[in-house]
Amino acid sequence: MTEQIATLGQLLDAAGTTWRAFDIGRHITKLDKKQFLAIEETKIPYPYPLAGHAWLAIQFWDVKASKEPYVWFLKFPLDEQSRLVSASRDHFANMVIEALGTEITGENAEGKLDNNPYVFTPNANKLAAFNAQVKCLLKQSASQYYEYAQLYFSGTLGFENWQSVAVQGIADFAMRLDNDKNLTNLQSAWPQLPVEVLQPLSAMLEHVTIPPAFAEQLLAYGLNAIEQKDEIALVAALRSISKASAQGLTAQLVDAVLNSEMNTHSDVLLTIAGRCFSTLEDPARLHVFMDCCAHHTDIEQLFVSIFTDLVAIPTIRPHLLGLLRLENRSETLARAIGRLFS
Repeated sequence: MTEQIATLGQLLDAAGTTWRAFDIGRHITKLDKKQFLAIEETKIPYPYPLAGHAWLAIQFWDVKASKEPYVWFLKFPLDEQSRLVSASRDHFANMVIEALGTEITGENAEGKLDNNPYVFTPNANKLAAFNAQVKCLLKQSASQYYEYAQLYFSGTLGFENWQSVAVQGIADFAMRLDNDKNLTNLQSAWPQLPVEVLQPLSAMLEHVTIPPAFAEQLLAYGLNAIEQKDEIALVAALRSISKASAQGLTAQLVDAVLNSEMNTHSDVLLTIAGRCFSTLEDPARLHVFMDCCAHHTDIEQLFVSIFTDLVAIPTIRPHLLGLLRLENRSETLARAIGRLFS
């Protein structure tokens, strides 16, 4: 059996499962099966590397046996070109086959991969967001916490009474903005939300392709946060708008940040690099952003850390490497780049 199985896709097919693959390192993004196969065959680099790894969620189920899907959360190392290290994937596949054969669903599979070195547990926010998104994709009911979250965002309970609103409920609400009056209620509620709700909510919205009207509201909110020098509000705005359908609005907010006095704040810079990274595919914006990182002084390794993170992203890598050869850059940026090779 092992000789016939060269990829995870083949392993899942051989087990007779229906399956989907997602990147969950940055945004939760469904990977097309052809794209996933090309990644596995190292024909293309992994599109969303994070900390030198591919962070994957593989959802699979045996239609005949159960409607409830199983999920593997897997972390595989990538090489310097962000291509999958096939040996690690092969090692995982062999461990699965040794432990389970091709019976990867059912009671036999429970707990068998708990100590597998490639398996990880996402943080609570990511797990809640993934669970909510999967239920939407499978057209299943939301969790038991959803209705209470709906009630909270409608304003009925009072926005100060957030203590009983579950993170899973917030995730279910964020993933269902096109249901009922959820979007309208959220837009009305947004200016009044306490930070205790705003932070987990923005951690969910960063996985949602929000519509332009809400993105415009978030842009205005973010611009006001810059004026007020409110870092928490600005980070929430950046995270929430990061996957907006109108990426031009996301770029407007990023540009406003880079032209403001908040352009060297570590949390702001890390949020742009980690969540609004697609806006940095523009070489001119990337130049300004890296210059801001170079001028940051509080965290010694911030520039190196962000450079290492971004140079791994295939759509940004050529522009960032081009920056190394650019002549018209500030002395501060030139020194920061020099330290990369010292």
